[in-house]
Amino acid sequence: MLVVFGIVALALFLFVTELLPMDVTAILIMVLLMFLNPWTQVSIAEGISGFSSTATVAVLAMLILSTGISQTGLVQIIGKKMAAFAGNDQLKQLVATIGVTGPVSGFINNTPVVAILVPVISDLAHEGNTSPSKLLIPLSYASMFGGMLTLVGTSTNLLASSVSERLIGQPFSMFTFTGLGVIVLLTGTIYLLTIGHKLIPERVPAREDYIEEYDLQGYVFEVVVRDESPIVGNTVQTAIDESQFDTDIVQLTRDDEQYFEGIASKRIRAGDILTVRTDRGTLNVLREQEGLDLVGTQYSDSALDPPEEETQTLVEIVIQSGSSLLGETIATSAFRERYDASVLAFRSGGKTIRSRLNDLPLRVGDTLLVQAPNDSIDRLSRNPEFIVAHESESPDYRTEKIPWALGIIIAVVGLVGMPWSTLANVTDVEMFAGVEFNIVQTALAGVVLMVVTDVIKPGEIYEGVDWSVIFLLAGVIPLGVALEQTGAANLLGSLVAATADFLPLIGVLWVFYIATGLITSIISNNASVVLMIPVAVEAATDIGANPFAFVLAVTFAASTAFITPVGYQTNLFVYGPGGYKFTDYARVGAPLQLLLSVVTILGIAFFWGISAPV
Repeated sequence: MLVVFGIVALALFLFVTELLPMDVTAILIMVLLMFLNPWTQVSIAEGISGFSSTATVAVLAMLILSTGISQTGLVQIIGKKMAAFAGNDQLKQLVATIGVTGPVSGFINNTPVVAILVPVISDLAHEGNTSPSKLLIPLSYASMFGGMLTLVGTSTNLLASSVSERLIGQPFSMFTFTGLGVIVLLTGTIYLLTIGHKLIPERVPAREDYIEEYDLQGYVFEVVVRDESPIVGNTVQTAIDESQFDTDIVQLTRDDEQYFEGIASKRIRAGDILTVRTDRGTLNVLREQEGLDLVGTQYSDSALDPPEEETQTLVEIVIQSGSSLLGETIATSAFRERYDASVLAFRSGGKTIRSRLNDLPLRVGDTLLVQAPNDSIDRLSRNPEFIVAHESESPDYRTEKIPWALGIIIAVVGLVGMPWSTLANVTDVEMFAGVEFNIVQTALAGVVLMVVTDVIKPGEIYEGVDWSVIFLLAGVIPLGVALEQTGAANLLGSLVAATADFLPLIGVLWVFYIATGLITSIISNNASVVLMIPVAVEAATDIGANPFAFVLAVTFAASTAFITPVGYQTNLFVYGPGGYKFTDYARVGAPLQLLLSVVTILGIAFFWGISAPV
């Protein structure tokens, strides 16, 4: 038990500090559990069991199905129709955001739903003269509410179902907790439309001007190259030593023509006007050493756009989990060369960074302000490594495949959710009598059908999967096995069960909800489920309570982590585009978490009961 507790402590430390990526930490846990087999009681087969877990395979398949839906543009089209309904009315915009996100997240994994809707909602806000900050936290929170409508709404539900089946022989069906999920969705919606809406700050201005928003007035300048300048004849790429000067040349103007694409190899001439990103101190040194004269400072987005053709633009992009850029810097990733885009600034951890951009490693949720040609923006929007915070001007959706995609999703969910044996007795369709379908079967069949019907291309199967989530699941599942087999879960459960001496059963259940919510706020929601469900089951057994009620309390708490941006992946996706500070989530999310803790626990008591079934 001491060895397992040590591994848990190491896991928590690495999850919180992010010294290693979350998925790498999970694999490290798996390796340690297998190497320390005499103490952890985890065999090699059990150590790698996470890869064959029904939860892992089901999440993998559902992520692919979500990719298929996104390729058809179905969610985006629904979002745009709701945007047309909302107009400039802020309350209607909020209703539209929650009204689309919540229900859709119940049937498509909620993480990709948010990734799809971030640009839709950002555009809705700007067009309706509303700060995106007012809508993006509700977007994330609504996806969490919706994720609790069905088994497939979030990977956490699938994992919790698998753990519940292993420990108490009682998995979740497709609609086990839909009734309670609807109550949570309605309660959360009312909160966001009233109290929550007032608590959300306007961090990003309603009028879209990135130069002003990122406070770049003192960091983007135009300089003209003097006749005697030593950089005349040099290429743009070699003109300024970037190891000595924190400077990027983002645009070149010559004879009233502006050049952006492919300027790295363009040779500089006297009289050229260069648009550079740097600070004033560095600019003064450059003016003296490199023979440059200051022409002006860029005060608006339009100053960086050609006046007529608008072949380039400014846009925010968010780094997704699983991106190849994670841990890299702007320099080491050769960002400009790979994506034909220049980074002017970025937000990371609630801070706006405008200088020394090339030196900082990129993390999940970092939001880069880039200048790029429109065709590069379109390519970035199709790249699964990024969320582009604006809808593409020329989206390439397979709208003709919407009927196929919808039919496949309905079949995947329906075959698992319908009570076929009961239906057979009523209709005398004996071929279905006693047949039970598992989500793994139907989801994998759905993937095959999407490829066969050309809803999704074979290569997109791999691009659409967030492999960091898959490896995280595979790595933490054996940790739950170790907690159970060494008696560590039993010990922790007994300690928590002692609270029953002075708390009623419903009070102990509430303690587990709150504890899980707090743990999830600093580590992965999937990791918190693996850690807390075995403990909850042991505690319920010790105090004569209903173990399934405790499993549900942990599941709901892990899937509704509102108080930090790191507690849930969707919170990270809106962190940068909303311009939020770390404390904004606690300000809006803490009252909501407390409200839902009461509503959820009372709902569990009403629907399933708290006392152990006789």
